[in-house]
Amino acid sequence: MPRSRKANNKGLPLRWCERNGVYFYRVPVGLEAQWDGKKWFRLGGSLPEAYRAWAEKLAHTDNTKTVADLLDRYALQVVPTKKVTTQQQNQVAIKRLRLVLGTAPLTGIRPQTVYQYIDKRQSKTAARREIEILSHAFTKAVEWGIIDRHPFKGEIRLTGEKPRTRYVEDWEIVECLALEAKRSHGSVLAVQAYIRVKLITGLRRGDLLRLSMSDLQEDGIHVTPGKTAGSTGKSIILTWTDELRSAVEMAKAARPVRIAPWLFCNRDGECYISEVTGRAGGWDTMWRNFMARVLKETEVKQRFNEHDLRAKCASDAETLAHAQALMAHADSRLTERVYRRKPQVVQPLR
Repeated sequence: MPRSRKANNKGLPLRWCERNGVYFYRVPVGLEAQWDGKKWFRLGGSLPEAYRAWAEKLAHTDNTKTVADLLDRYALQVVPTKKVTTQQQNQVAIKRLRLVLGTAPLTGIRPQTVYQYIDKRQSKTAARREIEILSHAFTKAVEWGIIDRHPFKGEIRLTGEKPRTRYVEDWEIVECLALEAKRSHGSVLAVQAYIRVKLITGLRRGDLLRLSMSDLQEDGIHVTPGKTAGSTGKSIILTWTDELRSAVEMAKAARPVRIAPWLFCNRDGECYISEVTGRAGGWDTMWRNFMARVLKETEVKQRFNEHDLRAKCASDAETLAHAQALMAHADSRLTERVYRRKPQVVQPLR
């Protein structure tokens, strides 16, 4: 009778083992020569690193028969091509999918399987995102010639998350920008400058925090939007206006290190976003502290997030086309559905 797997190893590929944050592969007896003569082969200190090491050792064949096999191949060949933060989210989703559906044959997945999976999950939002990963894996399976057709694409209808409707009013922005800073430079002034630049340009957080001084050129701010769902991915030039120049100058003055290569930088003059993890922990803390002061010291009583500011920029644009260009969206329907939050003004018939 096979031994049950430890809790920290459940959801991992078969024969994988996690020990003190390091992943190992337990080599089958007789195959040690293929794994540098080791019985326990060290894969890496993180899941992405472990999957890359495993991919280098394995030669893929057409032996993909179960959902677990497909997810393993998807993790090896597709996930590493995504952004760092997306890779981490995908790995969590894959681990959960393997626990429930891993042993199922590819031919055993039906639309009702998907509905049942979501129905049994407490977090419906997370479940829907996991099914998105599963669906993409089956799309790749068709591309790789493993199966002839996707088993549930176009045959299920899932109720998605409702878009946020929070519209940040102009007076709320005035209150935020009037918050008194205790120093001539620092976090409050940096966040206030950030808000000003964001409301004018509509840039995503990642693109805005990655702005370098070399991006500020004579004809405007040169930006290549990060690869995200719905984005065109095309470079844009945000032409200068007096208000944009003023906001940028405010951001420069608020920097703790004046000669830093980044428009927004931490005390070490470095970018807030770690390219290793894709996270911006320091900036997130600054934002939370700033919003805490706003709610305590101003008339603003309802919290808003950075995404709401981006939506305000799109909402305040005179036309949908202008809003779509600012958001760098490939499809105007996304701009209209998620980002245009102002009530539509309709002239009565009489």
